Order: sequence, then structure tokens, then C-alpha cells
Amino acid sequence: MPAPTTVPDTTVEADEVTGLADAWVTLVWNDPVNLMSYVSYVFQTYFRYPREKAERLMRQVHEEGRAVVSTGNREAMEVDVQAMHGYGLWATLQRGGE
Repeated sequence: MPAPTTVPDTTVEADEVTGLADAWVTLVWNDPVNLMSYVSYVFQTYFRYPREKAERLMRQVHEEGRAVVSTGNREAMEVDVQAMHGYGLWATLQRGGE
């Protein structure tokens, strides 16, 4: 007779499922036009990030080609992408887990 197997508890609360399904990110991409100081200024001004965080994200954009600058539901990320476009930055949104 085979030994019984135990199944791990994979119960997920409804809030968690909704949160995961609704997770989107705003990406800002490197471009040859905007100065690094300006990109940092935008992050401080729009997202209200402290100077250190804004500069870290700006460096990631510059050195890695892109950075995730905000996370949330799709509608909020669409607003952030449009705001980045308004500042002249190249930004897109995508699902958080992709």
C-alpha cells in the first residue's frame, strides 16, 4: 500500500489574487535626449521620491536602459506613463510579473 501524500496548503486570499492580477509597472527607458539631471528631477517632482532614490533610478535607466519607477493597478500606471510622456520621457507600462 503506497504511503499517503500530503498536499501543501495553497489557499490564497481573494485580496492577494486581485493584487497579483492587477499588478502593473511603469517603465522609464533610456533616451539620447534628456539629461540625467532632468530625469532625476522628474522622479523627484512627479513621484516625490527623495533625491537618493531618484538618482538611483535615473542611474538604472542610464546604465541598464530602463527602470521600474512605479507599481500599482493598470489605471494608475497609465496615468504615470502619460505623466512621464508629458515630461518628455519615454515610458511604457507592463504587467508586473512579466
